[in-house]
Amino acid sequence: MGITVVDREVYSMSEAARVLGVRTARLRGWIDGYSRGGSDYEPVIRPERTGEDAVTWGEFVEAGYLREYRIRHRVSLQRLRPVVQLLRERLGVPYPLAHAKPYVANRELVLEVQDETGIDRELAMVVIRNGQLVLAPGAAAFVEKVEFAPGDGEVLRVYPDDKSSPVVIDPLRSFGAPVVHGIRTENLYDLFAAGDSVAEIANGYDIAVAGVEAAIRYESRINGQETAA
Repeated sequence: MGITVVDREVYSMSEAARVLGVRTARLRGWIDGYSRGGSDYEPVIRPERTGEDAVTWGEFVEAGYLREYRIRHRVSLQRLRPVVQLLRERLGVPYPLAHAKPYVANRELVLEVQDETGIDRELAMVVIRNGQLVLAPGAAAFVEKVEFAPGDGEVLRVYPDDKSSPVVIDPLRSFGAPVVHGIRTENLYDLFAAGDSVAEIANGYDIAVAGVEAAIRYESRINGQETAA
């Protein structure tokens, strides 16, 4: 069996941290666990610690989900570890947070897992509202930024701002770097930072001014948020 997109090694830990706008040490803790004050903390994303620096697409996507909750609630995400473990087992997918199943077709199962693990409401993936089982705000915000494979499959690409923006992250394009029309956002931002005007950059790459502006906004945002998440 070939390697699926979620198993594909795309980034180093530091590269993934830059794209997500989080500290490398924090991302490493989420993905591979950490030690502090003589205590060991198991990973939230990997089933067990491996020491591997390479980050798969599935790990990157799940880290993006965790980031939504970290930004919103500033709480320890270690509490989500048992939820991820149970979802992995019961849904039969290696990266349950990078798959459509818990968000679309299996919300009842997610609610059961939440009840079993007793996680705080602020970390919930689904909530009951007006008698309906709906996605919690963090999960809903995440789903709005991703594109799933047909048939409720895994996440194929990420739109880090939102789907109205031309900025996209695709593991099969430009080695997973954020791009606008195939051009790395980092390259466009570097030209702007060096003094080129937006119009000059757009003309040089034959893309719309709006695309260059979106790239600049995205790079400015992740540079500003890198130590916040």
